[in-house]
Parts: sequence; structure tokens; C-alpha cells
Amino acid sequence: MQVTSCITGYHDAMSRVIPVIPLTDTFQRPLRDLRISVTDRCNFRCTYCMPREIFGPDHVFLPRSQLLDFDEITRFARIAVENGVRKIRLTGGEPLLRKNIETLVGMLAALRTPDGEPIDLTLTTNGTLLGKKAHALKQAGLNRVTVSLDALDETIFANMSDSGVSVKTVLASIDQAAQAGLTPVKVNMVVRKGINDHQILPMARYFRGTGHILRFIEYMDVGDSNGWNFDEVVTGAQIIDTVASEFSLEPRDPDYRGQVAKAWRYTDGQGEIGVITSVSQPFCGDCTRLRLSPEGRLFTCLFASSGHDIRDMLRADLPDQEVLGRLASVWGARTDRYSEHRGEQTEDGTRKKIEMSYIGG
Repeated sequence: MQVTSCITGYHDAMSRVIPVIPLTDTFQRPLRDLRISVTDRCNFRCTYCMPREIFGPDHVFLPRSQLLDFDEITRFARIAVENGVRKIRLTGGEPLLRKNIETLVGMLAALRTPDGEPIDLTLTTNGTLLGKKAHALKQAGLNRVTVSLDALDETIFANMSDSGVSVKTVLASIDQAAQAGLTPVKVNMVVRKGINDHQILPMARYFRGTGHILRFIEYMDVGDSNGWNFDEVVTGAQIIDTVASEFSLEPRDPDYRGQVAKAWRYTDGQGEIGVITSVSQPFCGDCTRLRLSPEGRLFTCLFASSGHDIRDMLRADLPDQEVLGRLASVWGARTDRYSEHRGEQTEDGTRKKIEMSYIGG
């Protein structure tokens, strides 16, 4: 790891961070995407993410004093953008539960790359508060949203989300987001065999031709609380075969290196779908994503066991060069390829992983 070469010459007389070489990890993967979890709280209790038997009334969430404030988040994001990050996604928990989230959106939207270009700023949500927030988020500078929706059937959706929220509420929020200009709206469906896999075609039929992009996600072993079982995985190939049984599809080239979803378009021009295949066809080799937790820890993989504190440096108001040195050290030492080695265990037969509700998807 050559941390020194990553940070030498990164500042001028004004102590501004100036890129010399891109930040890369041990596999020469560049840092391009920053996912910021702004809260560990959520108003859903999805069975594959935040099951109620674990995240019940007695569960202790992070106190507000431990959360990074908007200035701290923006400062770290600025340093990351000045050194390679081109896309920021706000996640949670449910990010719209964070008070005045549109203020943070405005602060992040003002960031510029060294070439003066704006960043791609997006947000993932369960849609419950999106209808009320869509126009404010767009006006603040948000580019797009991704909305989670695992079924059109009310009973199946209620069982999977354990939320009491209706499908109609989520669908209305998707429409309001589109009307506000947060397009194209992406709709994420986690597919579990025997649970909601028979909703694949109804979802494809509903969103085909709407301009929204439906993305099917293989059921993943994120965290330690969702009781993951490989037998419940419906592979991306099986999903595509199901959709293709009714609609003609053709693959589409990715838009950029590190694009998570494999894109397929309808041959009649009625839009496209995506498939995220972390289990059956891992994409670790092109992963360019760094995650920042609500209380300021850096995670270099969705399936990581531990993170790296950055909050203390931000709250001590250390110079940008030192914060960058920490970032360069963490990213430069990155070796994560979990999905390519899924199933391998530690010596004691266990491997603890952070929860998706804490770090975001």
C-alpha cells in the first residue's frame, strides 16, 4: 500500500485538497461512489433487513449526539469528491426520517469536482415520506431517487415490509417523485423464492412503459439477522428467464465501470429492467463504493465486519490533508471481495457482518 504517494502534494497554499493520482485499493479499484447512511432508524421492519424480532421496541438506536451533523458529512464528502468520488447516494435506515434532510441535499448538491462538474446525487427510500418531500428534494438539488417495493400484492408487501404501509402509498410516491423531476425513478425489488418470486411478472407488467426502471435484487446475506438461506435465492438468470417468458428482452451495455445492475431493455422500446446479482454473479472486481455510517465510520464493503472511525478527526477539526490521509489509508488497504468468496468462514466458523439497516444497501 502506497499511502504516502496517495496524499503527497494534495494541498496548495490555501490547504485545499488537490488530486494528484486517483485513490485506488489493492486491486486497483478507484474510489468513485460514496454511500452515506444518515440514520440507522427505519419505519419498516423488512424481514430480510430489519426483522422485528431483533429490531423491536427494546432495540437501542444511535443517539442523535453520535450522528454526524450536516457540516461534518459535507466536509468529508467534499474531500472525497475532490479526490475521485463522482456519485453520492444518501441511504439509511430510512434517510427521509432524518430531520431537514433537504438541507443536507442542498449542501451536497453544491459540491463540485476539480473540473468544476456537479456530482451525481441520489437517494434510496422506502417511499413512505417521499410524496411529501419530492419537490423539496428536487429543488435542493437531488438528481434521482430509488424506491424499494417488493410486491404489488398488498398481503405479500405487508408481510415483507411489516410496516402497515399500503402499496398504493408507495406507488403514489413514485408518481410524485417522477412529477417532481427525480427521474428516472428506480424501483428495487428484493426477490425471495417462495415469498414473492411470483410477483416478478406482475411488477414487470406494471412498470413497463412507465419510464421507471425496475431492478430485481437477489436475496443477499447482508448482516447477521435476516436468516439468509441460499435456497431462497432466485438468481438473476432465473429472473430474466421469467420476464422473457412474456416480454422480449436484450442486454444493454453498462453506462460506466462499476454499475451494479445488469441492464436489459425491452426490444419494443418500452423501457428497461435491471438485475443485481451479488450472489450468483458477483461484481466485486469493479466495486468502487465506500460507505459512511451515521456516526462516522468508513466501511469498504457492504458485507464488512468492522469500520474505520473518521468522526473524531472531523470533530477535532483536523486539516483536510489529515482527513484525506485517513481516507487514503483506508481505501488503499482495501482487499474486500466478499461475494466472490461467499461461504468461506473464519477459523471459529463464524463471520460477523454489519447490518444493512445501519450502513445502507
